[in-house]
Amino acid sequence: MSECEGSNVPSRERLARVLRGFSRVAVAVSGGVDSTVLAYQCHQVLGPAAAMYHAVSPAVPPEATERIERLAGRYGWRFEVLRANEFSDPNYLQNPVNRCFFCKMNLYEAISRRTDAAMISGANADDLGDYRPGLKAAESYGVRHPLIEAGLGKEAVRELAREAGLDDVAELPASPCLSSRLVTGVPVTVERLTLVHRVEKLLKAHLGPDRIVRCRVKARGIEVQLDDVSLEELGRDEYLKLRVEIGDLCDGYGDVQFGPYKMGSAFLRDYSDAR
Repeated sequence: MSECEGSNVPSRERLARVLRGFSRVAVAVSGGVDSTVLAYQCHQVLGPAAAMYHAVSPAVPPEATERIERLAGRYGWRFEVLRANEFSDPNYLQNPVNRCFFCKMNLYEAISRRTDAAMISGANADDLGDYRPGLKAAESYGVRHPLIEAGLGKEAVRELAREAGLDDVAELPASPCLSSRLVTGVPVTVERLTLVHRVEKLLKAHLGPDRIVRCRVKARGIEVQLDDVSLEELGRDEYLKLRVEIGDLCDGYGDVQFGPYKMGSAFLRDYSDAR
């Protein structure tokens, strides 16, 4: 066991020990909990030797971009917004099982054209238990994952956010890119992602920003998934009102159904029915 993995060493110090091993880093920061906390800690440890890169595209909710721009300004990060141009990649647009591989390949290529610093990502130790094709793309570009190297999972990262006073970040619900809402094999289009964002924004305005909301776009129809608390608290009148509003937004996409949130339910290994 390395000293970074010792259970008696505070998480912040374990991560700092990993980061002090770099001379310069380029942090791929999406605006989610993990990459945002990593960016904050990189700035704390490495100062101007840490540069943050945030990619914008139709798959990135504008709220995530606004959040990371606000934090970059508040803390004085070296920060650059870029376009990874994954929407020019037909492999990505086909939305295959390994869509994330093509997304990350485009992202890391875009960052590598801007810097020769070591590229790092916000992948955490819990991610190693999931199917993560993006990690394969990271291997291709020599990207390292300091949170994993420090042995930090999601809860440890959230605790680091609280310690840093990033309370709004600490409580952010998990929210992968908008393309993850499209069932595997349903092609990625700007129109579909715009619809997803509009539906989820509408629901969060009614239910609260900390609720889990997913607008799943299937080959035939839309499934709105909510966390158990939201489903229980949703009164009949409010439910009927939301069905009408969402139905208007989803006109032309087929039936709209409501159901419980199921993590990763848009990911299908056998997706012949989704084409």
